[in-house]
Amino acid sequence: MRRITLIIIHCSATPEGRNLDFETCRADHIRHRGFSDIGYHFYLTRDGRIHRGRTLERMGAHCKNHNRHSVGICYEGGLSAGGMPADTRTPEQKASLLALLRELRRVFPRAIIVGHRDLNPQKRCPCFDAVKEYGGL
Repeated sequence: MRRITLIIIHCSATPEGRNLDFETCRADHIRHRGFSDIGYHFYLTRDGRIHRGRTLERMGAHCKNHNRHSVGICYEGGLSAGGMPADTRTPEQKASLLALLRELRRVFPRAIIVGHRDLNPQKRCPCFDAVKEYGGL
């Protein structure tokens, strides 16, 4: 197993009212980014369903300079209907994300939970303060 020090939360930058399901996101990563698979380890759709992406044993492709030692989680959403950054997580996504983070912290107790923006200040992703919300887990 890889040594995991970070759990990084992302958003798909999908506006409210538009869908980006798991298979479409996976296909985009393969076709347009040249990845071998979706870059994330987990993808949460608006209905709260947790989709498995890359296995935890495989390095992700979601945060430059941090993929080797991290787990990547992405939720569908992150933009208002007008295309502005916004916390668009549904109640189902919030519940699923919390459950997933608790399980990952059980497996990787020393891993720190951060948002993509905490590692790359040029990003707004995941469009909420992950450290503030989940730092106490």
